[in-house]
Amino acid sequence: MDLEAVRTFVAVAEAGQFQEAAAELAVTQQAVSKRVATLERDLGVRLFTRTPRGAELTIDGQAFLPHARELLRVAERAVASVRPGGRPLRVDVIASRGATSGLMRGFHQAHPEIELDVVMLFDIEQAVAAIRSGVIDASFRAVAMPGRPLPEDVESVRVLDEPLQLLTGPAHALAGARSVTVAQLVGHRIWMPGIVPGTEWGAYYDDLVAEFGLTIEATGPNFGSDVLIDSVADTPALATFMSERTRLVWPADHGLRRIPVTDPTPVYPHSLLWRRDNPHPALATLRAYLAATAAGHETAGTWVPDWTIRR
Repeated sequence: MDLEAVRTFVAVAEAGQFQEAAAELAVTQQAVSKRVATLERDLGVRLFTRTPRGAELTIDGQAFLPHARELLRVAERAVASVRPGGRPLRVDVIASRGATSGLMRGFHQAHPEIELDVVMLFDIEQAVAAIRSGVIDASFRAVAMPGRPLPEDVESVRVLDEPLQLLTGPAHALAGARSVTVAQLVGHRIWMPGIVPGTEWGAYYDDLVAEFGLTIEATGPNFGSDVLIDSVADTPALATFMSERTRLVWPADHGLRRIPVTDPTPVYPHSLLWRRDNPHPALATLRAYLAATAAGHETAGTWVPDWTIRR
């Protein structure tokens, strides 16, 4: 059904005259008559009766009018749902307890007027595909992985360097240290069951192991952060990497220790990715917020993989 014909029918019904409807729609009276005739032909009924006073609705026209108005309202809502700024800004934060989720919470507090739709996608290929197709507006990722350059239509900017800390139980050999160097971690078991080969965080920890000779184990099923910290608390020979920005709560009797890592401090780099031609106005607001809150990168005494520096 031609929505312009429906809109013309409603205009004539409300004005009571073809000429007034034509003036309201900024078209000729002939065009109005043609649209109404086309609609009547499509519906198989007469909608108006011409009288000396103008155009009067037939019984069929009266029955069709409320539905015609609803059709126009639905069409307006459909257009508004995809109009830039007319829908929530959809952003992938990878995980709900991570640092990037914290960034988006800060953005929401600074701009409560902007509607957000926060999602969690698995790996960078899935995220990039969602950005390019318009399923999401932006994603936080570490880029660019070796051999996986971003497509030309996807832009990125580094927004956060996340320092890693060592998380141990109270009986671990390093539990009493105020800080530890990377060299002191050699020979200690660092368990991280969430590392998945082929992901950007998998590439990051592969480089960390290769650079410093660490022992990072990703064995066993990943039952989540609660099971991970329970195991670290109960196993003196086990530790894990954790960011100070990671939001975790554990029982007081666990006695867990967060220990800064130095000489150098491994930092996990987060970048914001988006499609270059994305017109959502809130995306520009998010980028401006992140630019204003981002700290400096390549800080002295920190380490990131070479492929991150070359980005």
